Amino acid sequence: MENSQELCSTEGDGDGRKAVPSTSYTAASCGAAYRLFGRQESVHNCLGGGRAADILLWKRGRVSFGTIIVATVSWLVFERSGLSFLSICADVLLILVVLLFLCANYADFRNKQLQTLPELVVSEEMVHNVAASFRVKINNVLLMAHDITLGKDFRLFFKVVVCLWLLSVIGSFFSFFTLAYIGSILSITLPALYSKYEETVDRCCGKIHRQFSKHYKIVDDGVFNKLPRNVPKDKDS
Repeated sequence: MENSQELCSTEGDGDGRKAVPSTSYTAASCGAAYRLFGRQESVHNCLGGGRAADILLWKRGRVSFGTIIVATVSWLVFERSGLSFLSICADVLLILVVLLFLCANYADFRNKQLQTLPELVVSEEMVHNVAASFRVKINNVLLMAHDITLGKDFRLFFKVVVCLWLLSVIGSFFSFFTLAYIGSILSITLPALYSKYEETVDRCCGKIHRQFSKHYKIVDDGVFNKLPRNVPKDKDS
């Protein structure tokens, strides 16, 4: 550790005169060790690396802006109209079916060739991939529930309790549609902002993470380790 600090302090012209730039480089190199959510790849690859990642990172600006407009209009319709979700979905589908039917008959009446529509087919491979993904996630959730029930992991128990309590508090102030709208806006804006200010965010989050880990270790050593653990006994004994 001391050798790395000396190397950073003497970097530059070799005589130690550039102390301020080397200090900033040391802070940057130390802060870069922490990455948000422990990711090892770029933000684009973590988001899937496809069109969805391009939209979330605003590489397709028109589509991203259109997504915000659609989400805003949908929220206004669901939240301010006073109609139920089922009624709005049925009305939208009804209007869509009637328009498509009228367009098809109008084209036939004018002897115009109707535009070919793509076949909407769900492939077997897609179904298997989705089922496998859900199976892995469900098994992880069941494993977490198993560990919490047996009292094996108090840290996991603490995280789950805090998350559920926060969801309960947030849910008491906002409706489901408002939460969905806020989640949509955050998902379309936060990844782009994080990608732009990645180093600054990682450095600040690293400092917060170290402070939180320090305080959590105190609580873990003083409280959690003193709690009794439910250790299953063998039937033979």
